Amino acid sequence: MRKLLEFIRSTYVVVLFVVLEAIAISYYAHSTYYTQARLLARSNQVVGGVHGLFAGIRHYFSLGRENRNLLAYVAELKERLAMSEEIGDVVRLDSYMQELGASKYRVMTASVISNTVNRAQNLIVLNRGRRDGVVEEMALLASDGSMAGYVVDCSERYSVVMSVLNTSFRASGKLVGDDYFGSIYWDGVDPHTVVLDELSKYAEPQPGQEVVTTGFSQYFPADVLIGWVESAELNETRTAYKVHVRLAAEMSRLTDVILVENRDMSEVRGLQNSEKVEQHTRLN
Repeated sequence: MRKLLEFIRSTYVVVLFVVLEAIAISYYAHSTYYTQARLLARSNQVVGGVHGLFAGIRHYFSLGRENRNLLAYVAELKERLAMSEEIGDVVRLDSYMQELGASKYRVMTASVISNTVNRAQNLIVLNRGRRDGVVEEMALLASDGSMAGYVVDCSERYSVVMSVLNTSFRASGKLVGDDYFGSIYWDGVDPHTVVLDELSKYAEPQPGQEVVTTGFSQYFPADVLIGWVESAELNETRTAYKVHVRLAAEMSRLTDVILVENRDMSEVRGLQNSEKVEQHTRLN
């Protein structure tokens, strides 16, 4: 019974204190215009803080929706960017076609989906295949038009290219402004350089001199840039140069590439393998 009386007494004291405080605050609030203004400003701050808190909570729970909207917007931008890049490819293609003119070469673009540079037999996989017009033995050029490899096999949707960084790769090259030519191959050592071998001792290669294709290999058009002379040395018999050529193509950064087909290749191969040629070969 005593505890109940103490509880009632304490409750009465608290209620009386709250009532007196409310009366005091009300009297203070209405005492002057200054106090009214201050209390109004303070109450606005409190209300604003509460509203800000709830707004922050609502914003937090809406982040998922905003993220989804943002991802959708990013996807749209990527689609637009892809369309823009395709237009850029078409422009580069038109420019390259103008350089080639009305020639025996057919040109198309592709994208690299797989590429290696750290093996002896490096290969490149492209996102174009037979249904896109890719055929075996098409030349592969980097986006700047420099030599990168040639197609060795293709399916309906994809094609495989033998990279210039493949020890089985072979092409012919020469120094710009010179008629002497030699064999281009990769020795498997440096992924940034290839070898121009069996170049005549009269060629006199100079560091920085451009090396281009001859057009003899039938894969590549003539005068496709291979790279620049880095160093050269005569062989042991001092009859030919072995030239190290720094590649123009950034083989580890290939993305957009150019495919070139020699339309006359099948006709030339047919003549080379004809019965008449074989007969003359046997006679000799």
